[in-house]
Amino acid sequence: MDGMNHDHGSMSPPMSMNNTNNTGTMMHHHNMMHMTFFWGKNSEILFSGWPGTRSGMYALALIVVFVLAVLVEWLSHCKLMKPDANHVAAGLIQTLLHAIRVGLAFLVMLAIMSFNGGVFLVAVAGHTFGFFIFGSRVFNKSSPPPKTSDLPPMSC
Repeated sequence: MDGMNHDHGSMSPPMSMNNTNNTGTMMHHHNMMHMTFFWGKNSEILFSGWPGTRSGMYALALIVVFVLAVLVEWLSHCKLMKPDANHVAAGLIQTLLHAIRVGLAFLVMLAIMSFNGGVFLVAVAGHTFGFFIFGSRVFNKSSPPPKTSDLPPMSC
């Protein structure tokens, strides 16, 4: 056991048909996934190849993440159902709204997992702006009602 060399650092990965060209030589792919925060417009957010390397598409991606975060806050604080609504219908609508809210929140989380600093900042800004508009007392003209939303608060 002591004579065995367990250093696998110099071993090459096995060649597969997906990584070889017609001559059998290995083609190298330079796809890099960041595991720490970085700054720059060259990143992939939510979808493979999106937004790419163009500044306009990166700005669009930031706007999309911001809007998704605002929508999560709106769904967390909106009151769409009337108190006298049918309990079954209200329960189904509540469940659908909850599923949409969680799905949007997961999309924001996945966008943040690109580890792009700009995406992180616009996600926080979107949640902050959404809470300011829909959840804070700034725009409430009356005292807060006992139930401020159709959905329970998000919890981790």
